[in-house]
Amino acid sequence: LPKKTYSNKDFGIETLHSSIDFNNNGIDDYTDILLGARKDAKNRPKYNGEYQDNGFPPENIGVCTDVVWRAFKNAGYNLREMVDLDIKLRGEAYSHIKRQDKNIDFRRVKNLHIFFKEHAICLATDITKLEEWQPGDIVIFNNDKHIGIISDKRNRYGLPYVIHNGGQPNREEDYLKKAFINGHYRFDSSKILKELLIEWN
Repeated sequence: LPKKTYSNKDFGIETLHSSIDFNNNGIDDYTDILLGARKDAKNRPKYNGEYQDNGFPPENIGVCTDVVWRAFKNAGYNLREMVDLDIKLRGEAYSHIKRQDKNIDFRRVKNLHIFFKEHAICLATDITKLEEWQPGDIVIFNNDKHIGIISDKRNRYGLPYVIHNGGQPNREEDYLKKAFINGHYRFDSSKILKELLIEWN
C-alpha cells in the first residue's frame, strides 16, 4: 500500500508562491517548477545519461539533472541556454570545465550548483527547519553527485518528499534523510540579470 502523505497545511506551514509567472500561464514559477518535475516523475524516463547531439534527451530517458531542466521548461525557462550563457559570462566560476559544451554542461550537477549558488536564493540545509523547505525548491546531494526538486508532499514527520531520478521505481519519494545535502536553493528570476533569463521556445 502507498504511504500516506501530508501537506504543508497539516503542519501549519504556509506554502510560498512566487511573485513571478515567467511564462504567463496563470501559475506561479515555484508551482510550475514543481509540476514540471512531477510530470517527469510520472513519465518515469529510463535512467540514461548518454550524450545527446542536440543537448536534450528524448522524454523516455534521463538522469537527475534532466528532471531539473524539464521542471524549468514547464515554467518557461531554457535552463540549457541560461547555464551556457553563465559559463561564458563567469568562466572563472566554472574553471573545472576544460571545453565548454552546451549539449552537456547543463546536465552536470556541479554546473547547476554553481549556477544556482549565484542566481538563486540560498537556503538552509538543516532538514529540521521544516518551513524552509518549499515546493519547487532545488536540493543538491552528496557533494554535487545528485539533484532533485522538493515536492509539496511530506512524510508524517513533516519532511518533504523529493522528486528525482536515480533510476529508482518511485520518482517522488521520502528521500531527504537518505543522502547528504550540500545545497538548497529557490529560484526567483526577479533577482537575477535579465540577460540570463532565456525563454523556452
